[in-house]
Amino acid sequence: MAFAGVNYQAVVIAGTAAWVTGAVYYGIFGKPWLAALGRTREDIAPARGTPAFYLPFVLAMIANLIMAGVLAGIVGHLGPGRVTLLNGIISAVFVWLGFVVTTMAVNNAFGGRKAMLTVIDSGHWLAALVVAGAVIGFVGV
Repeated sequence: MAFAGVNYQAVVIAGTAAWVTGAVYYGIFGKPWLAALGRTREDIAPARGTPAFYLPFVLAMIANLIMAGVLAGIVGHLGPGRVTLLNGIISAVFVWLGFVVTTMAVNNAFGGRKAMLTVIDSGHWLAALVVAGAVIGFVGV
């Protein structure tokens, strides 16, 4: 199921696993995240059953699939025989450090947001990317 060097099955599995990781992560850190955001659940949650309620979940799934696809492309560029579980995880950490946490830190600093918001949100993306990288490294590109 590979085309142009990307195993789409691995991408779908990795993206879905990253999305589930986010659900578990914010299930654990949801209250501290709301506190760092300075909001309550009622402030941000649209009514259940409305399109506005489901939209963030759909966007998160699409974002995780895109990130998994790009990460697969990056890991694939390591070359034949170099796509391993460890290299998938290492690549994910480098992507997180070089692009995700740096971008979030700048945006949150200029937005005047609490540092804890950056810590919590960037921790989520680190976990999601590591899970996706592990899947891609294990399954292959």
